[in-house]
Amino acid sequence: MTDLLFRADAYLRAADARVLAHTPEGGIVPDRSLFYATGGGQPGDSGHLIWDGGTIAVATAVKTPDGGVALVPLEPAPLPPVGATVRQVLDWDRRYRHMRVHTALHLLSVVVPLPVTGGQIAADKGRLDFDMPDPPEDTQGWTDALNALIERDLAVTESWITDAELAANPGLVKTLSVAPPVGQGRVRLIRIGAGADQIDLQPCGGTHVARTAEIGRVSIGKIEKKGRQNRRVTLLLDD
Repeated sequence: MTDLLFRADAYLRAADARVLAHTPEGGIVPDRSLFYATGGGQPGDSGHLIWDGGTIAVATAVKTPDGGVALVPLEPAPLPPVGATVRQVLDWDRRYRHMRVHTALHLLSVVVPLPVTGGQIAADKGRLDFDMPDPPEDTQGWTDALNALIERDLAVTESWITDAELAANPGLVKTLSVAPPVGQGRVRLIRIGAGADQIDLQPCGGTHVARTAEIGRVSIGKIEKKGRQNRRVTLLLDD
């Protein structure tokens, strides 16, 4: 199983790793991954690898069936050999925008307190699908409320609970379509705010900024009807 470096430090931009294997599809499996693997609506990270004798661009990262991470080359090229030490370098600007969008979507789930039926993250925008039978009346109010929460500069922290504790507290799970990862004995929670200022707590395996002010200003974009009761709300980074 790959050690997930991004889980311990989402701000880490470069790190060494050893190549454990190559996948049949041409992916590179490191023993430690700086690259977030596609999952939970968040795209896999991109960047490049450097080793003694070569370099290769990484288009994305994906999960392997045994719990590892495979780095997918941007185009066919010689791979670093198994056992080689490689320097992993993130496309940091892209990752950081994913972190900002992802954290902003947590805030959107606070401003729109309805069950979430889906979500997706990109570098300039994100969206959540809500169980929302009727169209909203005041999207500008949502934008104002989001930016007010962002400006509070609340801390974004993590903690862990057991699978059994999550099962005993089903209200922590906001998503109807994607269940939090269980089966490994514990589940990661992302908390926004603390004590009397806590505004959100939910299971999540993605990457986030450390404080809400890092998100910057956002706005609500399109709202689309998706099915009988679902509506898709798009959130935009204003820069």
